[in-house]
Amino acid sequence: MAIAMVSARDYAGGWNDGSRLATVESLVDYHTLAIDKSIYVDVPRIDLDPDRPFPYPPNDPDSLAGTKDKVLVGGNFYSHKPPITAVLMAGEYFVWQKLTGLTARDRCDDFCYWMTLGSSGVGYVAAVVSTFYLAGLLGLPLVQRLELAGSLALATVAVAYVRHVNDHIMLLGVASCLILTLMYVSKALALKESEADGQMSPRIPWFQIALAGCLAGLGYTIDQATGPALLLAAAAIIAYRSRQRWPVLIGFGLAAAPWIVAHHAINYSIGGTLTPIGSIPEYFDWPGTPFDEQNLTGVWNHASFSAFVEYALGMLLAPAWGFLWHNLPLLLTLPGAVTIARRRPAEWPEAALLAGWCAATWLLYSALSVNLSGTCLSIRWFVPLLAGGYFGLAVLVRDEPRYRVGFVGLSLLGGGLGAIMWSAGPWYEPTSPYFGQLKAIGAACWLAWLVWAVWPRRKPPPEERQRPRAKHRATR
Repeated sequence: MAIAMVSARDYAGGWNDGSRLATVESLVDYHTLAIDKSIYVDVPRIDLDPDRPFPYPPNDPDSLAGTKDKVLVGGNFYSHKPPITAVLMAGEYFVWQKLTGLTARDRCDDFCYWMTLGSSGVGYVAAVVSTFYLAGLLGLPLVQRLELAGSLALATVAVAYVRHVNDHIMLLGVASCLILTLMYVSKALALKESEADGQMSPRIPWFQIALAGCLAGLGYTIDQATGPALLLAAAAIIAYRSRQRWPVLIGFGLAAAPWIVAHHAINYSIGGTLTPIGSIPEYFDWPGTPFDEQNLTGVWNHASFSAFVEYALGMLLAPAWGFLWHNLPLLLTLPGAVTIARRRPAEWPEAALLAGWCAATWLLYSALSVNLSGTCLSIRWFVPLLAGGYFGLAVLVRDEPRYRVGFVGLSLLGGGLGAIMWSAGPWYEPTSPYFGQLKAIGAACWLAWLVWAVWPRRKPPPEERQRPRAKHRATR
């Protein structure tokens, strides 16, 4: 919580968060989803009142004309970001306005700080706390629970994305809470099944299932690629673990439905379509737009299949922006997937389905984008996947001691990367020369750990293996 409070900025870092904040301001102050009158679109001239707070960084020329993350529909501008998170933030802004008597135009710095803290800050704290409790639910001791939570908090891109308003860190919080809830459901069903006799059906934890449905529905509204894939993975986990499959899935779906219906209703009221309005080229036909059919997300724009493969691998492994090199502990999930498939721990169905969620998100964005998620730190679309990655790491650290050695080492190096990424923020790649050096050291340490972990060890001769056991029996 202290990190979230210190990290939140009192200005919009760029078009991305400016677009979301514009919708929040417009909903409360102008009672419309159109953002034309927002201070983040109609930006005041800083030279007329230098002492007044400015909504963007004053030294950023791209932001002086206001956010360009917008669409033109029916003569008005709208944000093309998913609307539900803006509606929830509007509730926070309404309360803040009633308590202070101020508006975003009066004090855009205070408005931005509290909106950032109430959205990205809450998502960050929820993700870290959920990871801590998830590790406890999986049976890890306190020290290892703290290691996992601290690694997510300080050794990943999450610590940078907490600084500004963005959907990605919020979805990370929702996904982490959802995975924790799904594990409660799985544990409850397994316990009831073991206690019940052969003629009795185990009691279903309906509250946890409804909570899982609510979180999955909320996740669906935050991101139109990651969210639906997460919803399907959660439904599959609950269906696999439950005997009463259809009643459980109906309960799960009813809890998720209000969020999904609200999202599509608002989206349709703006653009007259059920698909994301940010994927419709006609809505970007306005003077000065930086988007066209060649760089829109949601459309296949790859020149060939080989270009798609190269782009997809680069999103994960490119030295400059690859997601794995910005989150060094996740490198252990590459051999870890083989380990989990071979050992088949009790949580392997959850691990497999969450791995499928991560893979589906990666493939969807690889196929339907060409811009590497725009100007940002690494690949912002993959930030929520940290929740699935750290679930797998928790299982590996618990079952395989050699993974803990690599995890702690890579987390310590990742802490250095995290400090550099935090200083740069979520919308820029760090320029520090130490950033690339730490990534190179992390790659070398990972390769050294792989050699150590898989290198065959010399087994002692049979007589040496038997001697201590015989001595032990003689001592007894």
